[in-house]
Amino acid sequence: MKHAITHILAILAMTAFFSGTVLAADFEGRTKCSSCHKSQAKSWNDTAHAKAMESLKPGTRKEAKIKAKLDPDKDYTQDKDCVGCHVDGWGKKGGYTVETPKKPLAAVGCESCHGPGKSYRGDHRKGGQAFESKGTTMQRKVLADKGQDFHFEEACSACHLNYEGSPWKGAKAPYTPFTPEVDAKYTFDFDKMVKDVKAMHEHYKLDGTFVGEPKFKFHDEFQANAKEKVADKKDKKGKD
Repeated sequence: MKHAITHILAILAMTAFFSGTVLAADFEGRTKCSSCHKSQAKSWNDTAHAKAMESLKPGTRKEAKIKAKLDPDKDYTQDKDCVGCHVDGWGKKGGYTVETPKKPLAAVGCESCHGPGKSYRGDHRKGGQAFESKGTTMQRKVLADKGQDFHFEEACSACHLNYEGSPWKGAKAPYTPFTPEVDAKYTFDFDKMVKDVKAMHEHYKLDGTFVGEPKFKFHDEFQANAKEKVADKKDKKGKD
């Protein structure tokens, strides 16, 4: 009987082990994404999101900080109430931490919108290779099931609309001090802001590797107006 109970407990332990945090999605940092999506990464590098951590340093954005009743000379890069909205994966497995800061996670990068890459990056790459060699497409659902976020409005709202009195139902402390009451420019409209290339990145023609639902609601619009990918020195064909 003891052996039977021990065996059952062992099975339960293993089940918990493989269904718990061990298989939770990991954040890897934008370097992994950028190795293939070079054009997008280059464009993103000039955006406000790319400079998110810079804005927390002493002496930066003085006027905005004073207006929001913050100390413009304080180093907020160590303030856990602030850092979360300026990095990738705060409070999540593999994400940025103040204790062990990782440069590829310091900024609002690819994974803040598209989800932690370790769980779906392998399938994403395999899909690209299969399309390039055989013209075979992959269903987006394969990636969505692994954690790629094709909508990400909630991810944006979690920072831009996280203030007291916000119309977003998920708002909770610590709140952002940059609210519409402080300045109207902090009024956040996802449908408008997601199209701002100065905040996000330029959109480039995709090869058509991935098909089906879920599909980002502005995918077709973005692709209709997308730029041709920029050729990389090591990849003169400019493929992502």
